Amino acid sequence: MTTEDMPEQTQRIMQQYSDTRVLEVLLPDINGILRGKRVSREDIAQALTTGVSIPGATALLDTQGRVFTSLEFGSTDGDPDVICRPVPGSLAQVPWAFVPTLQVLAGMFNVNGSPYFADSRHVLQTVLDRYREAGRQPVVAIELEFYLLQDAEPGTPQPRRGRIPGTDMLQRGPQYAVLDDLYELEEFLEAVQVACRVQGIPAGAAVVEFSPGQFEINLQHVDDALLACDHALMLRRIVKAVARRAGMSATFMAKPFAEHAGSGMHIHASMLDEEGQNIFAQGTKLDAEPCIGDSLRHAVGGLEQSMPESMAVFAPNANSYRRLSPGSYVALTPNWGINHRSLALRVPLSDPANARIEHRIAGADANPYLVMAAVLAGMHHGMVNHLDPGPMVQQGVKVEEKCTLPIRWEAALDVFSRAEILPTYLGEQFCRVFEAARREESQTYHAQVSLKDYQWYLRAI
Repeated sequence: MTTEDMPEQTQRIMQQYSDTRVLEVLLPDINGILRGKRVSREDIAQALTTGVSIPGATALLDTQGRVFTSLEFGSTDGDPDVICRPVPGSLAQVPWAFVPTLQVLAGMFNVNGSPYFADSRHVLQTVLDRYREAGRQPVVAIELEFYLLQDAEPGTPQPRRGRIPGTDMLQRGPQYAVLDDLYELEEFLEAVQVACRVQGIPAGAAVVEFSPGQFEINLQHVDDALLACDHALMLRRIVKAVARRAGMSATFMAKPFAEHAGSGMHIHASMLDEEGQNIFAQGTKLDAEPCIGDSLRHAVGGLEQSMPESMAVFAPNANSYRRLSPGSYVALTPNWGINHRSLALRVPLSDPANARIEHRIAGADANPYLVMAAVLAGMHHGMVNHLDPGPMVQQGVKVEEKCTLPIRWEAALDVFSRAEILPTYLGEQFCRVFEAARREESQTYHAQVSLKDYQWYLRAI
């Protein structure tokens, strides 16, 4: 493409980043794993203007990057290409790259220009269309927990622990919110913040979590749920890339260590009307508690009803279910209340303008677009049907641990297969394909003979 053929915006980009040698075109697959292409300098203008082609099955790979034999996509359909078009506003520099590099997030489209059904960004957009039609605007934020890993013997990853000053001894205990650990990681955290600023990611506070080597970085609220999920996916990419440059590793696995806490993805959501007022703080108050409007109660009711069939989305991998077990500080039944972190659905303390729901079930390993789609679908379902959430759990009350949600992979997929709410929002074709893909990966995983099998049974049996 010659300079004369370029649209004016592309010309400006090529001039602004005149030293750029590579463009990375990024595509989130069904697992929330970023895949894509690296485009050389000569082809960047073409990629930014008309997009690039890539096999449609790229969106439907398993966690190891293989096609699913139970699906026609990539196996019996001839593996046709789709067109990947840049998401407006997503172009950014890659500060950790060795050569000058740009990145751009892309959406997948059929050759006729229609959205490709398996693109999880399009799945979320179909849910957001329901809100737009009703004159409602979700305002959302995502919190992500992750672990930093330290050097260990091959095959035995360990969480990074802070050192006791003046010694080579590693600290013990979780040391929640201790600032010394953040001081030791100042260079890493600053590099993360710099990368976030360069890429326009609104990262907020960093907190040392309840386990050694575990951290949480919050993203600020935005009134564009698609953009919020873009931010979450890019933050995961930034954390992993910066950790690698610092000689460490980072993981967003839901439960990387049996003896330590799992890592979650918490969704905060409020709701604006056409005048920009938060409808979650309007209507009849419940038990004189502040910031509890009828719309919030109905949204909670919808989330409670849709939660069982959404578990396959909130916990998409084998490791996800290791986080979902009694005594793991994750709610295993749909419950709700104000200012109570032991619940699945928490209403944080806030002024009326910031009344919101915190959804605390999903793991950090889940696809943020699909998690957001399932959460917003449940909220919409509850508000449209005026669902009652039942009594809340009061502040300070010990929650009796009980399990009513499917907390095994196959059980969650069985409930998902009978879903009545999600297919009407995410699309019947997508739900059919999602279930088939997850079920095949589950069967492949459980067909493996693990080291634990030998440790438990080889001698005794």
